[in-house]
This record gives sequence, C-alpha cells and structure tokens, in this order.
Amino acid sequence: MADVIRLNNGSQTGFWVQLRRLPRAWIGAGLVVFVVLAAVFAPVVSPADPLQQFRDGLSDKGTPLPPSERFPMGTDHLGRDMLSRLLYGAQVSLTISFVANLVAAALGTLVGVLAGYYSGLLDTVLMRFTDILLAFPAILLALGLGAVLRPSIPVVTLILSIITWPPLARLVRSQVLSVRERAFVESARCAGATDGYIIFNHILLHTISVTIVWATLSFASTVLVESSLSFLGVGVPLPTPSWGNLIAEGQTRYRIAPWMIILPAAAIVVTTLGFNLLGDAIRDALDPRTAQRQTT
Repeated sequence: MADVIRLNNGSQTGFWVQLRRLPRAWIGAGLVVFVVLAAVFAPVVSPADPLQQFRDGLSDKGTPLPPSERFPMGTDHLGRDMLSRLLYGAQVSLTISFVANLVAAALGTLVGVLAGYYSGLLDTVLMRFTDILLAFPAILLALGLGAVLRPSIPVVTLILSIITWPPLARLVRSQVLSVRERAFVESARCAGATDGYIIFNHILLHTISVTIVWATLSFASTVLVESSLSFLGVGVPLPTPSWGNLIAEGQTRYRIAPWMIILPAAAIVVTTLGFNLLGDAIRDALDPRTAQRQTT
C-alpha cells in the first residue's frame, strides 16, 4: 500500500485488458464475489435464524454437535446453527468494513487533496494531526477507543474509519504535490480556472487510482481489525454474530468443537486473501510496465 500508483494516460480499456491478464485478479475477484454473495443472500440461504437455539442442537452431554445433515457446519455451545451464524457474521463484518472504508476513503482523500494543493498553514495543521494519529499503532488506538466507547456496530465503524484514513491522506498528499506542478494545472490557472474547478477536474482525476488501490487493499486490513476488536470484546457486541466474536466463543471449546474456531477463521482468511489479491492486481494493472513484467 506504500507504493503510490499513478493513473496512466492509457484508456480505461487498457486497464481492463491488463487486469484480465493477471491470474491473481481472477482468483481474488472470485473469492471476493463468493464472500459478498454469501453475505448479501444470507437471509435467503441461511437454514435458520442465527440466534435460534435448537433443542436438538446439543449432544446428551450438552456439547456442540459436529457437522451433520441436520446442521451442515455443526452447532455452537448454545445449540445455534453455525452455518447461519457464519453467513450473518459475514453480513455484519463486511458491512462494517465497507462503510468504514468508504468514510475513510472520502476523508483521507479530502484531507490529502486540501493539504497538498494549498500547502502552507493548512497543510501543516492537517498533516500534524495526521501524524498524531499515525503515531499510535492502529490496533492499539482501536482498542483504546473501543474500551472507552460503548461497543456497538456504529461505534466499531467509527473507530475503524478513524484509524484507517491517515495513511491514505499521506499518500494522496504526496500525489497532489506532484500533480499540482504539472503543465496542465498551470494552464488551467492561467486560463482563470478556480481552485474548485482545478481540484475536481484535474487533481482528483490523477489521484483516484491511489484511492482505489488503497481502498481494495485496506478492506482486508479492516476486516482483520474488526475481527480482532470483536474477539477481544470491544467490537460487535453479542449475541450479534461477527467472525471475531464467533472465534471468541469457540476459543474455550476448541478441543470438543474445533469447527467453532476453524470456520470463522477460514472465512477471515478467504476474505483477506481475496481482497489482497484483487488489490495487488489492480495496482499492477494501473501500471502497465509492472503488468507487462507479470505476464511475460
């Protein structure tokens, strides 16, 4: 994510051609589509309510049931269907990550563009505030905010947005510092174009690739952080299913019911792998020289 990718002068068709040539783009897109469809259609394909406790969902000893025809992915310690909780957990985790990344992308791009274009005092104030946030390790800052604030889905989304936008602001600012000195920007100024016109019609067009690559790669990190917060008890509150708190519920039962940990952990791995592969492929497709090296 540290690499700043510049949108080349080639057509959009060229980008799609380069992207289709990269095998990891197909693999990443396939994994992402699979996870997203599972989350979107959870109410349709889920065999039961994720909060429903089945009387026959526990063994005679009161332990979770292993995968069977009745419960394809087994049950948890309360006799709830694990497949249903996994699907609804995908819905919760992906929704939080999507909204958090969307807010962070908008805020990071705005701060980076304003700081890079205007420089001076505004640049100093915005970048020093950004540096303050970057000085804290992201996970520790998230844990601190989660411990202070009352855990809920909106709070978790806000926390993830706060810790996610500063790196993007830095990337966008560095891009804007280069773009604002180019000839077409100077020509627009000489023609009497306003700052708003230059920013929206010139600057943003040459920084959008940074935001796209960052957002795709950042999605995987956001899913991991959200799962970590929920696992530690400062994220999505129970009984709402989330991949993180599903793992937390299974950690004390990993010997008698290992599927309670394996299934949500596998879902996290598939999701992060898919977005990382797709983001890496998009980054290379936006740089034809890199894409050409990858396909030769």
